[in-house]
Amino acid sequence: MNAVFLRPKMRKSIIKLDKINVSFDGELILNNLSLDIKEGEFVTFLGPSGCGKTTTLRIIAGFLAPDSGDVFFKGKRINNVPAHKREVNTIFQKYALFPHLNVYENVAFGLRIQKKPESEIRKKVTEMLKMVNLSSYIDRGIESLSGGQQQRVAIARALANNPKVLLLDEPLGALDLKLRKDMQTELKNIHQRTGITFILVTHDQEEALSMSDTVVVMDKGRIQQIGTPTDIYNEPKNAFVADFIGESNIIEGTMIEDYKVKFAGKEFKCIDSGFGIMKPVDVVIRPEDVRVTTPENGYISGTVTSVTFKGVHNEIIVDVDGFKWMIQTTAGQEEGDKIGMIIHPDDIHIMRKSVYSSEVGDYSAFSDEFYEEQHPHK
Repeated sequence: MNAVFLRPKMRKSIIKLDKINVSFDGELILNNLSLDIKEGEFVTFLGPSGCGKTTTLRIIAGFLAPDSGDVFFKGKRINNVPAHKREVNTIFQKYALFPHLNVYENVAFGLRIQKKPESEIRKKVTEMLKMVNLSSYIDRGIESLSGGQQQRVAIARALANNPKVLLLDEPLGALDLKLRKDMQTELKNIHQRTGITFILVTHDQEEALSMSDTVVVMDKGRIQQIGTPTDIYNEPKNAFVADFIGESNIIEGTMIEDYKVKFAGKEFKCIDSGFGIMKPVDVVIRPEDVRVTTPENGYISGTVTSVTFKGVHNEIIVDVDGFKWMIQTTAGQEEGDKIGMIIHPDDIHIMRKSVYSSEVGDYSAFSDEFYEEQHPHK
């Protein structure tokens, strides 16, 4: 019997942004931004404050018109389609629930605006509240609910209108850590059950990596990288992405030839190629990928300058000829210890130089503000 192989279903484009430009008061907020989002994807816009991610969401929602460029929904240009006529719904950090209405009436609000029959409204509201595990709260007042419960009411209200796309503008930002993690799981489950396209805006790297099918990393109005969470973390395209996503040691290096790079005064084998011969590069090594050993057995050696207990590991800062490395290790170290560092070829990631290369530094400080204060001329 011959085996039958079925091709995986190809996702169609649902939202396409083409060469979008937006300026406020002469400042360029979105710079020639193009993006294609597929049906059923969970996409996250990730970046620091002011990078343009919320502006991009507002363009998709119809709350803001681009200065130039086009917005397409399922292949049709929708630049002139007002927000209330787009098949998208938005959930904000402030849920905008009606305090004078109970849970049932909040979820039913959009359906009443559409003049749906009462029997259809009741069926839909009951279905949505069951989905977000709030069936027993149907008659409760909004102000009696916790933040997480209010958010789930907002989700139920948004989904009741059968949107093709759900936009989430930092909806977890006001919740405490444990509740935020619960709601991350809840949103992922709802996305899987409904199959609706979710587009999330956040500045929280862990949130983006744990929830998304696709992560869009943004800075200065441009997309820096698009990829799966694994690709974004393991294969950052430039120093900004490497520095913003998790912790990274980013060291200046020279690509001697394919599969051989020099940094920290030593030559190392690596698994990267195609960068040319004797070319300046940025070298990325994640803190968890450095093995601690004795100074005489290490490829590189340095002095521990600080040790911070993080629960499952210690976070140590190591001075190597004036450059401060971060290492995450379970080994017991103390300030002043001399240690060796072992780095394997597959733990070394090579990136081409970019405009961000001069903006990232060592771990003498964690924030840009403190780093600039300590290195005023860098």
